[in-house]
Amino acid sequence: MSETEQRVIFIFPGQGSQYPGIGSDLCAEFETARRVYEQASDVLGYDMAKLSGENPDERIHLTRYTQPVLLTHHIACLSVYRELADTPLQPAAAAGHSLGEYSALVTAGALSFEDALRLVARRGELMGTHGEGEMAALTIDLEGARPLADKHYCGIAGLNLPDQTVVGGAPADLDALAAEMAELHPKKKAIRLKTEGAFHTYYMVSAARHFREALNQVEFAEPRIRVLSNYTGGFHESAAESIRSRLFFQLFHPVNWIGCLQSALDDGMNLFVEFGGGIGIGSGDGPAEKRPNLEGMIKKFARRASPRPGYIPAINSATIRAAAGAE
Repeated sequence: MSETEQRVIFIFPGQGSQYPGIGSDLCAEFETARRVYEQASDVLGYDMAKLSGENPDERIHLTRYTQPVLLTHHIACLSVYRELADTPLQPAAAAGHSLGEYSALVTAGALSFEDALRLVARRGELMGTHGEGEMAALTIDLEGARPLADKHYCGIAGLNLPDQTVVGGAPADLDALAAEMAELHPKKKAIRLKTEGAFHTYYMVSAARHFREALNQVEFAEPRIRVLSNYTGGFHESAAESIRSRLFFQLFHPVNWIGCLQSALDDGMNLFVEFGGGIGIGSGDGPAEKRPNLEGMIKKFARRASPRPGYIPAINSATIRAAAGAE
């Protein structure tokens, strides 16, 4: 694929892709990364590198810390990539899953890194404080999930894939939903997620109402590249008030990741580059052992696309170095 044919989209994962030690490899190797972490520390008033690398008191998994930890890691990965690459890929668009949407807006120049840090720190604080309930990922489509969710007073929280729908609700309601789902769809699963609340459902309305004040205090610029909205599944309009309102509604409406991926493909995006985060079953695994969070969803969703889009991870020192030489 020649450079003139490439339409690149930069993507950023959300909560669930944090882990103790995240960013420690970047800070050890790259002055550029250390500057990003120092900048985050100055804005937030605590040592971001220490929090991310050492995870004192298990704080990295508390939503109020998780979100700025991930935003910082996203931007550090992106900054190191741009420094290392002789000819960095130039994205035509950016997208992020839930919290990752803020990193996409930073990438597009719609938000400064500093303002994005303040927003996600406040967002995480409110989601943890005002949020209730839990979440579960159902391996069924929206058509099958919605009647179950409605019956058991749960909300649709995310459309990750055509056969993966996330729901949120009170623990007892999720238990009842899972029990009925096992009867109706014995080959399907309801996988409980570790969160501090039923994010992206009606349980977050109170948090969103408080968060609106924070959104109103931040300046949004016109994006230099197009950014996908989790709320609509389409591209953001360029007006600041429109971006604000969609970030407000994003808090208590489903993450329409299916819509975002389809919009990217419909717009001709043929190379996805994922920055930051990491997943893996070993809790003690370091950055080198982690896998990208969004890769599986992207490849599964796009497997029938013709031509099939390319994918590049840039989530730790090794993959960033590889991505920087991949042009």
